[in-house]
Amino acid sequence: MTEKLQQLVDALREELQQYGEALALLDQQQELIKSHTVPRLAEVVQAINRQMETIRQAREFRTSRQRELAGLLQMDGQNNTLVELSRFVSDEYRLQINALVEENNKLLGRVRQRARQNHLMLARSVELIQRLLDGLLSTVRMSMYDDSGQLAKQAIGQRSLWSTVA
Repeated sequence: MTEKLQQLVDALREELQQYGEALALLDQQQELIKSHTVPRLAEVVQAINRQMETIRQAREFRTSRQRELAGLLQMDGQNNTLVELSRFVSDEYRLQINALVEENNKLLGRVRQRARQNHLMLARSVELIQRLLDGLLSTVRMSMYDDSGQLAKQAIGQRSLWSTVA
C-alpha cells in the first residue's frame, strides 16, 4: 500500500507542476498582450494548448492512481475524493495528500483566473480593432456608376470586418 500511496503523491506533485507551467505560460501570454507583441502570441497560444493537454494527461494519471488506492482500501465501488481516501491512510500520507490537493486547487484557481483575464484582454483588443476598422471602412467610398452611366459616389456603409472580408 505504501507504494500506491507514494505513486498517488507523485501524481499529485506532477499535476501541481503542470498547473505551475500553465500559469507561467498564461503570464507570458498576458505580457505579450500588454506589450502588443502579436507575432509571439500565436506561439504562446500553441504552447498553452499543448500544456492543457499535458494537464489533462496528468489528471488522468492521478485519477487512475486514486482509483487504485481506493481499490486497495476496498472503496472501489464509490467515487471517492482524495480527501475521503486520505482519511484511511497514515498521518504522514494524509498530510501530504491534503496539502497537495489544497495547492493543486489553489493553483488551478489561479490558472482559470489568468485564462479568463487573458481572454477578456484579447476580446477587448479585437473589439477595439473592430471599431477602428469599422470607422475606417465607413469613411471609404467606392466609385460606382448609376443607372444613367454617370460616376456616383456611395458609402460602403457600416459593415463588420468579417462581412467585409468574406
